[in-house]
Amino acid sequence: MTGPRTQDERDALTIEIVFALVTAGLLAAVRYVAVASPALFGDLDRAHERAWQGAAFAVATVGFAVRPVRALWLFSRQKR
Repeated sequence: MTGPRTQDERDALTIEIVFALVTAGLLAAVRYVAVASPALFGDLDRAHERAWQGAAFAVATVGFAVRPVRALWLFSRQKR
């Protein structure tokens, strides 16, 4: 893409960013619950519970970061 972006292109990019962030948040929540479900719904001791929740936090954080990057990368490839 060369030159300044048109208003339509800027609007499309804004919508894509918002969509990517919203879906990233929802997917992060689903991933957290999926990985932490043994800790949330099981009868575990404190150490195992914290380990499951820590792993769930890591998976959700990475998933949240990857989703917008991937969506914007695909968006930029479509524009070429």
